[in-house]
Amino acid sequence: QVQLVESGGGLVQAGGSLRLSCVASGGSFSTYNMGWFRQAPGKEREFVAAISWPAGITTSYADSVKGRFTISRDNAKNTQYLQMNSLKPEDTAVYYCAAVPGTVFRVRQDEYRYWGQGTQVTVSS
Repeated sequence: QVQLVESGGGLVQAGGSLRLSCVASGGSFSTYNMGWFRQAPGKEREFVAAISWPAGITTSYADSVKGRFTISRDNAKNTQYLQMNSLKPEDTAVYYCAAVPGTVFRVRQDEYRYWGQGTQVTVSS
């Protein structure tokens, strides 16, 4: 059973930065496609970014975060990251780490098998 644990969330002012981490255990991390999703209050969970296995050559971003967020992975540490710069109040949400095994690069949340508990990101104006 794969377990995902996020960290790095918090309160930051608009224009600031945060780096989220997600540590995976119980599986073969390097064989998983990894993703980040978020859910703002009163809204549905949405795609943020995804990165392919094993080396992260392929990445994808939601239009709302392109140029501001960067997804990366360190297979030696079983960890993926989300570097978030130029944060805006509308980035406020619970951010979830997700994983799915396989060779097909995936961005749809219904295709992801494993999920973390989420970490809160709050951006003040």
